[in-house]
Amino acid sequence: MSLPSATLLAQSALSGVFIGALYGLLGLGLGLSWGLLHVINLAHFAFAFLAAYVCYQLATVGGMDPLATLALIVPAFFALGVLTQWLLARFAITPLNSLLVTFGLTAIVEALIQWVWSADFRKLESAYATQKFRIGTLFVPVPELITLVLALVLSFAVYAALRYTDLGKALRALAEDAPMAAAFGVNRGGLALVLSGSCAALAGVAGVCLALAFTLTPAQIYAWVGVVFAAVMLGGLGSALGPLVAGIVIGVSEALTAAVASPSWSPIVSFTLLILVLLFRPERA
Repeated sequence: MSLPSATLLAQSALSGVFIGALYGLLGLGLGLSWGLLHVINLAHFAFAFLAAYVCYQLATVGGMDPLATLALIVPAFFALGVLTQWLLARFAITPLNSLLVTFGLTAIVEALIQWVWSADFRKLESAYATQKFRIGTLFVPVPELITLVLALVLSFAVYAALRYTDLGKALRALAEDAPMAAAFGVNRGGLALVLSGSCAALAGVAGVCLALAFTLTPAQIYAWVGVVFAAVMLGGLGSALGPLVAGIVIGVSEALTAAVASPSWSPIVSFTLLILVLLFRPERA
């Protein structure tokens, strides 16, 4: 077996960085919800795809710029996240049951998407779709570059908020010891609503990135679950930067594996890394 050229390997690695940034962006809200609220929110993926379809609708029918749709999608999905958390708290859903409940919610959202947009493939044709520029021998597609920039900006913004603001410190205190934090006056219910809304808003941003770069179909919701879960587990629950770093590592590893061996080998990479982490660093889970 002959090795690919250096140019092909470099282009594959760059593509891996871009797809890894999307893994990290999708995993950011999931990891925060899981690590800080102890809610395993599978509906996070459904929200991302719902946002992608809303972006598609607003751009193709409403004539909006895809990035401008964020002005509507982000607040709408923040409200959706608040409603979801309110319902989970109202019925005292446990962390394990949250996995089951949000899986059911995912199925409902998938059915809603199929009802409104059908199960046919949808592709957003935007001004960004065909734009790319060249750096040496490498090509950089603009939609993927937008995803990378948004992932970096949002990950560092969340990191700064968690580390340096009173809100972030209160959230970390709740995750460490909720009864003690409540004894010091931390409002767990209110903070949980804010965090859940923020996580859903992050899913909305990831959905716009999906719409920009990928062909959409409702069944693809589940195709992203495994690899994003791996990025979240590798990066650490409740971490702001961990999922992004882990996502890029996974993305580059998958891309290089596809270039050197075969695309069918790519999924093995993320799950092998996940198994190794669970074996040797189980405390990260």
